[in-house]
Amino acid sequence: MTFAELDAEANRIANLFRGLSLEPGDHMAFCLENRIEFLALAWGAHYAGLYYTAISSRLTADEIAYIVDDCGARVFVTSPYKADAVAEVTAATPNVEARFSIGGPLADHACFEDAVASHSAEPFPGAVEGQDMLYSSGTTGRPKGIRSPMSGSPLGGINPITMMAKILFAAEEGSVYLSPAPLYHSAPLRFCLGYQRLGCTIVVMEKFDAEEALAAIEAHSVHTSQWVPTMFVRMLKLAEEVRSRYDTSSLVTAIHAAAPCPVKVKHSMIEWWGPVLHEYYAGTEGNGLTYTNSLDWLEHPGSVGRAILGELVIVDDDGRELSVGEEGDVYFRSDSQFEYHNDPEKTAGSRLGENLSTLGDVGRVDEDGFLYLTDRRAYMIISGGVNIYPQEAENILTMHPAVLDVAVFGVPNDEFGEEVKAVVQPADGADPGPDLERELIAYCRSQLADVKCPHSIDFRDEMPRHPTGKLYKRLLKDEYWQGHQARI
Repeated sequence: MTFAELDAEANRIANLFRGLSLEPGDHMAFCLENRIEFLALAWGAHYAGLYYTAISSRLTADEIAYIVDDCGARVFVTSPYKADAVAEVTAATPNVEARFSIGGPLADHACFEDAVASHSAEPFPGAVEGQDMLYSSGTTGRPKGIRSPMSGSPLGGINPITMMAKILFAAEEGSVYLSPAPLYHSAPLRFCLGYQRLGCTIVVMEKFDAEEALAAIEAHSVHTSQWVPTMFVRMLKLAEEVRSRYDTSSLVTAIHAAAPCPVKVKHSMIEWWGPVLHEYYAGTEGNGLTYTNSLDWLEHPGSVGRAILGELVIVDDDGRELSVGEEGDVYFRSDSQFEYHNDPEKTAGSRLGENLSTLGDVGRVDEDGFLYLTDRRAYMIISGGVNIYPQEAENILTMHPAVLDVAVFGVPNDEFGEEVKAVVQPADGADPGPDLERELIAYCRSQLADVKCPHSIDFRDEMPRHPTGKLYKRLLKDEYWQGHQARI
């Protein structure tokens, strides 16, 4: 797709939305696999000044329907890839006014291509910037939309990702950006759109494959790419003869984020690709950002960089600021504004005073201002770059008749960083063992995306609980993280 074709398609899509009486600030949602129409659709919503929510194509029908309903989407777009879920989603989202399918027919969904083709490719006057509203897993068992205020700026204004691309990552018009990850995640979506603003060509993999990623770098002379550590691990595990088959010398910048990268893995990648690795720590919330290049990281191995947006503040359990080297909750001091949609309690819990907010991580800052993450306050699991809150799986497993008590948390995994583990106290009469383990995993997967479900289950005669009933999950988790410097 050329830039001219992309712009024309985005204008037609924006005009379609306007023709459906959507105004700036209204909401649409879409659930798609990686396909060429994905970014055009996002741009169309953006051109129309809408809030737009990209939904993971790995979610179940119930999870998709919850997000569509919760965000208040007036329009929903999907594809035959989710054919098994559309009937349930349709039935559970009565407030959606228009439904479309891309790439083939679906019951109760109009053909998106036909609807778009009937509209003009001319931009409408007075267009303003749209805004994504993406969902992260919720501590109470349901995902929460992260909503930032609309800027109201004319379409085509200054974009933070584009500024980062130019200043930190040496991108310029004509550079090629490789995105090997699912586009519904915040970083792939925002970076693809941000680099396109700069006039960069975007190469998107339909799904990640280690050797195909190396082939894409060579074939397209890729300048910049963005990864999660799991992808590094899989590329490093390729046979040396396979790794050396591809020329990766065009890479000027290889960005990674979303999950902690093991020190050994990052050293190996720098030895292979050279000092082109750049790392940042941030969240969809946009409340702060740390950054490090390869040379600084080699002097501060294990760090996620220094703050370049917001000021790092480490506090104890009472909210008192801690000194250099002391471990505590990681906060950013900034004027950033965001809220967790329909969850004022979670929004309030992320803040300390007027200008301090947190992503829920624990860490320390060294004398040079570099941040080291050591744990997570809310037991969030990051597996292969995907954020998972264990409450969702716990809520499901608790209802199984063979389960008396359950705890779900992250345990070490060499490839994915962490994997989901459940520890179960069986109910009286239940027989703990491989058969029950398989039954419980299948039960969880029948109601929840498989990535959120336990990879394995261990059984205990009794769970460590306080007499008041509080579960000491930390004691369980620490058993599995013995011998590791950090608990993430």
